[in-house]
Amino acid sequence: MSVKPFILLALSVVVAQSATGQQRAADTVLKGSTIEVIQSYKPQVRKAPKPEWLPQLPPADTSRPVLNYDVPQQTLYYSYTSGQLRPLALGKDSLVIPFPNYIKAGGGNLSTLFLDAGIASIRGKNYETGIHLHHLSQKGNINSQQSSLSGLEADGVLHTTNNEWHASANIERNQYYFYGIDPTLIVLPITEDKKQTFTTVRVSADMKNRVQDPVSKINYHPSATASIYDARFNNSRFNNSETNFGFNAPFSYGIDSTLNLSLALSTSFTQLKMSSNNISNNIAALTPGITLNKGALQGKAFLGFAVGKGGILYILPELTASYQIPSTALRLSGGWQANVRQNTYEQLTSENPYLLYDYHTLFSGKDVKQSRRDELFASVSGTQGSHFNYLVKVSWWNFTNLATYLDTSAFNQRFNVIYDDVSAISLHGAVRYTQSSKWSAGVTGDFYKFYQGTQQYAWHQPTLNIKGDFSIRPIKDLTVSAYLTVLGGIYALDNANKAIMLTPITDIGGNAEYNLGNRMSVFLQVSNLLNSKYQRWSYYQSYGLNVYGGLRLKF
Repeated sequence: MSVKPFILLALSVVVAQSATGQQRAADTVLKGSTIEVIQSYKPQVRKAPKPEWLPQLPPADTSRPVLNYDVPQQTLYYSYTSGQLRPLALGKDSLVIPFPNYIKAGGGNLSTLFLDAGIASIRGKNYETGIHLHHLSQKGNINSQQSSLSGLEADGVLHTTNNEWHASANIERNQYYFYGIDPTLIVLPITEDKKQTFTTVRVSADMKNRVQDPVSKINYHPSATASIYDARFNNSRFNNSETNFGFNAPFSYGIDSTLNLSLALSTSFTQLKMSSNNISNNIAALTPGITLNKGALQGKAFLGFAVGKGGILYILPELTASYQIPSTALRLSGGWQANVRQNTYEQLTSENPYLLYDYHTLFSGKDVKQSRRDELFASVSGTQGSHFNYLVKVSWWNFTNLATYLDTSAFNQRFNVIYDDVSAISLHGAVRYTQSSKWSAGVTGDFYKFYQGTQQYAWHQPTLNIKGDFSIRPIKDLTVSAYLTVLGGIYALDNANKAIMLTPITDIGGNAEYNLGNRMSVFLQVSNLLNSKYQRWSYYQSYGLNVYGGLRLKF
């Protein structure tokens, strides 16, 4: 038997099997199937904006006092709630406020009439508006001891793709009476009209970019304000009118995440028309600066150049720095800050509404002067746990043309503006404890020591100012709050032109509100609980105990 035929036969079988395998491979078809791609989605809770609590020396209070006591705004409690769970790609929220409108009305002793109402339901996808109406009038047991405050404010915001536009219009009417006459000097007829009325009409608009340009990294926020401030006394026998136009245009450029350059241009043009003369009171400023934010170290370096009334040039530095000590809750801060106040007629009468109304006697030196204020300060602040915050601040001040008030009129009922060049050392302290939404308590104190002044004293400027507040929610529908205000070290002149210190002011009060349901609640407000007859301005005695209450309806 030959071997060759077997070899040939084996090769033929191998080749045939190989061809058959290739043909099967070419004819293989995958079975039909469905491929499902599942994207993993993790819902996120949008963080609610939570402001950093940092107590600091408050700016000069330019709000008009109601009556003769200052009731600070009451903080009921601090609570920060998260937004709704939703996919981040859904865009802008369209959250509907349950009851955006309310009306609050009541009355009490001292012939008190109170009204407060707000409308916030006029809103859409890209805009929201708010309207606020309020009135408070009271009358004491002294002849002509009465006052009233009424106002209407409207506000609106329009959101566009790149910018946010904001506009507002305010009308306010304040009425005071010159009742601070010493009865031992003169008794005016009860029919004597001692009423004066201040009316303010103000409109403003501003615009800012919503998203910073990722290429140029430029931010801007220009704003403009125009106002008319009218003062009338004794049925228009005297009429003072002040117009103001202000413009502010701040710009900033971010070099990187830690360094920021800025430039601001601001102007304020004021014209006061009085019975005997017109007074121009203008200021314009250009302020370049740089801001550093590098972890624990933060700092500002601004240098303002301002041209004020009479062409006076002001150099206004703002050089501040703060450092967070590693592994601690302590932050050290310090610096030098300077600014200028115009002392407009509106600013002066907002602090003290009982001013002389005649140009020749209102201002010492027969003209308005602008005030410069320089402060050198050092402070330490920190937290203890998650509930306790504190701040201690020591400052040295230098005031040029500080506006003070002296009762130099014949019957001690109208005040003159006395400018004082004076220095001061101050100590400011603040502490606060907050327990979630259950209760909160805080106190601030300011102590001033004036020296080297051009006047005997800084007339009617308190050297002691203590404010405290407490709020608690003992049950679900009840909120109770209380406040304490102490002012001391106020110097004035008596009938013999002798310097005296007025009796320290102690004002204790509070309020409570109870929800009767989702839409209605009752409230009670108490002021000057001790029925103290203190004088913030000499010869202008306070109203004493004031209690009023009423209902609030939400709709």
